This record gives sequence, C-alpha cells and structure tokens, in this order.
Amino acid sequence: MNAALNGKLATVFGGSGFLGRYVVRALVQRGWRVRAAVRRPDLAGPLQPYGAVGQIQPVQANLRPEFRWSVERAVEGADAVVNLVGILSEWGKQKFDTVQAEGAGIVAEAAKAAGIPHLAHVSALAADADSVSHYARSKAAGEAAVKAGFPDAVIFRPSVLFGTDDTFLNRFATLATLSPVLPLIGGGKTRFQPVYVADVAEAIADAIEGKAKSGASYELGGPRVMSLRQIFEFILAETGRKRLLLPVPFALARLKASVLQLLPNPLLTVDQVRLMTSDSIVSAEAAAAGLTFEGLGIKPRAIEAIAPSYLWRYRLHGQYDRHPA
Repeated sequence: MNAALNGKLATVFGGSGFLGRYVVRALVQRGWRVRAAVRRPDLAGPLQPYGAVGQIQPVQANLRPEFRWSVERAVEGADAVVNLVGILSEWGKQKFDTVQAEGAGIVAEAAKAAGIPHLAHVSALAADADSVSHYARSKAAGEAAVKAGFPDAVIFRPSVLFGTDDTFLNRFATLATLSPVLPLIGGGKTRFQPVYVADVAEAIADAIEGKAKSGASYELGGPRVMSLRQIFEFILAETGRKRLLLPVPFALARLKASVLQLLPNPLLTVDQVRLMTSDSIVSAEAAAAGLTFEGLGIKPRAIEAIAPSYLWRYRLHGQYDRHPA
C-alpha cells in the first residue's frame, strides 16, 4: 500500500525504463508525486498502477540539446530530480555523447537553474574517461557534466542490474534455450557484481530525501562478485540446461560483433566487447569511504535470492522441472 502523499514532486527522467519503473515505484511508496519525463509518454502507461490516481504523471522530454526546453519544462516546480537516461548501443540520433554526456549536463543545469535542492544521477561502474569503450567514456563525461552543472548532485555507479524483466540474465537464459553453445567472451574472466534493481532504486530514493552525502559518488554492487563464466553456470543451473561454454578471444568477439551490430537490436556490439575488457566491481576505495550500499544502510540482496524467481520460466518443462535439457 502506498504511503500518504508527502506533498513533494520528483521528476524522473527515464521513468519508463527498467530501472525507472523501480525508482517510480519506490518513490510513490514513500508518498512522492512523480513526473515521469520520457521520450514516449504513451509507453509510460504501465507506471500508473504503482500509485494512486493522479500520483504519477508522464510528460514528454528529450535530453538532446535541441530539446533543452523540454527538460527545463519537465523540472519546473519539482522538489527533486532523478536522471536515469542511458543507452547500451547507439542508433539513429541516440548517440552516447549526446544522451549520456551532453544530456546529463542539460538535466543538471536545468535542475540547478530551477533551484531544485536534490539531484540524483545514475552512471555506471564502468565509467572511465580513459576506457577503450565509447559507452564508458561517455558515462564519465556525463558525470563530469553533472558535477559542473550541479556540484551537490549524488551520483550512483551500479554494476550490472538484474531483476524480473532485465536484459542481462534473461538475455543469456534465452540464448541458452536457442543455442547449444554459450560464448565466453575473453574466456569468461571479466568480473561483475550483479546488483538487484530494486536495491538501486531504494538508494536513489534515499538520495533525493537527503540521506546520502551531498556531492558524493556511490558505487553499488551486490554481495557477490562473479565472473562471466560463473554467471553462465548459475543461469544453466537454475534453468536446468546443459550447454557448452566456449571461450571466445576478444579479437574474434569483436569481429563477430562488427557483423551483429548491423542488425536491429543487436545482441552484441563492438563497443560492448571493448567494455568487457574491464571488470565492473566496487572499488576498495569506495568501500573504505562508505560510498556503497552499506554507507546508506542498505543490505543488497544476493542474485541467488532473487533470480530463481524468474529464471524458472526458461526450464524445459516449467517451474518444477529440475532435469537438465
């Protein structure tokens, strides 16, 4: 049941996305009114059941520079702003630098100009100005733009997100139903710290309620560090499938990705292969400084506690099938 309305309004850019849906739900449960600022308001209908009538309002907004006015309009009268907008691959006019760097700066500048006290910006653990990945460099540029435009903003850098409708575990589980082989890019040695999407949403909600360190950057990871091989083995164990795990050198993976990225909604791009040459885990420095879940008083949930509740649908004979296929 939702809490009584607290009279405050949060503008959530990217509110209809995977993480966005959890953030909107976390906020309305705390009594916030939410303005979901999205490119396609007609696709934000599924948000409505999360709140009371009128508690969630979708509005059109686009972070590209030519639509700066839409961002400024979206933050008018808000008490807090959350920016979740990001892309995993480029298409059309949706470019890494435009969306994740320039767009992040536009949101920060608009929030500051409007006198909004709290801004939470979601980046990624992979953010690195010197990375070989364009995605990672644009994320780092976005962080710099946010700090320049809104110095008190709280930045979150999560590792790879998992949850019921994720595009991570679900994608690999789907691939396991279609192929007898799962490719271990780079030998499957890249390390991740899978983090439950709802835990990240709670951290963001805490931040706009003033419970995080002003101007700080938090690194968010789950309780377990896993290599790509271990993640594949976990998926296969939960779905009851036996598949060959085939090591694929980065060079060969880039070659294959150069072809796959020509397709609509590609399974893999060259930039994603480059991104996998670096680990996505919480740094010792962030942990020592208390800039993690623990510093927010949040105990992140393990992948073993959540993922089985939705990976069962990939078993050959349904939920209670434990026989390898």
